[in-house]
Amino acid sequence: MTSTHLRDRLDETLGDGQIAGLHAVVAVRGGETLLDYYGSGEDFAWNIPLGVVEFGSGTLHDLRSVTKSVTALLYGIALHEGRVPEPSAPLLRHFPEYPDLAADPARARLTVEHALTMSLGLEWREDLPYDSPANAEIAMELAPDRYRYVLARPIVDPPGTRWHYCGGATALLGRLLADGTGQPLAEYARTALFEPLGIHRVEWMAGPDGVASAASGLRLAASDLARIGELVLGGGAWRGRRIAPADWIREMLRPRPHLRTHWGAGYGYQWYVETVAAHRMVAGMGNGGQRLLVLPDLELVVAINAGNYNEPEQWRTPVTVLERVILPVVS
Repeated sequence: MTSTHLRDRLDETLGDGQIAGLHAVVAVRGGETLLDYYGSGEDFAWNIPLGVVEFGSGTLHDLRSVTKSVTALLYGIALHEGRVPEPSAPLLRHFPEYPDLAADPARARLTVEHALTMSLGLEWREDLPYDSPANAEIAMELAPDRYRYVLARPIVDPPGTRWHYCGGATALLGRLLADGTGQPLAEYARTALFEPLGIHRVEWMAGPDGVASAASGLRLAASDLARIGELVLGGGAWRGRRIAPADWIREMLRPRPHLRTHWGAGYGYQWYVETVAAHRMVAGMGNGGQRLLVLPDLELVVAINAGNYNEPEQWRTPVTVLERVILPVVS
């Protein structure tokens, strides 16, 4: 009956026009799929128009910045294998090609954890449209050297003192992963995460330099995104198989008390931590309404895709799906 009630509520909310641009919703509880919805609408791969797409269970969709949360998960797997530096490690030590930057005492204080928590203290603007070269992430993708572009940004805060959204921080993590594993990011993700989860249809968009975007390039089907949520819910285990270390999952999802987003959410390692309707929720969030939501006390995972890219109130569709469709039925 739960599945029927969820679909009825979803149909009613769609009919009321309250969740515009919704492309897909998959809700899983205790390993059981409660809701599996696919719609249609205009879509893009990054900024490449795809026209009107009829979505289905195998249709790939941009995750945009939910990619960051997946990158953090991969970092923990590689760390457990001894292939990437500890969070406490000095960051610039692992970018030896920039001795001039490392010679700056303020930059020498940067650690891997500052990248994981988006508290590098560097100037970075992503509050501009993602089709504008004035957006720092787009400028990074167009730069001759993306890593120098990030690490050479002006210092505006002492490292570790303030959360500031920065896709460049995730790009640095992607470089550490590629260097440490000896594999391109997408290839390491395939063997370390996607294949163990039974995920076989994947696309990872790359910039002009051919490097996969650790911050925003991943494309998955909603049902496969939900599997990643189940892995996180299971503390790094999925269907009896250990894929990621439990201690990393705990650390990744632990909010740092002194680092809050501008809307008041907590932040761990590339994951948001909030309370919704008295339930703790950890989340990956991406432009256009992309969400991976994990509510541990409800044993609930929700994956949402939407096409409201760059819209000021793009958050409304995923919030409405969660708060008006799903939680009233499963809470």
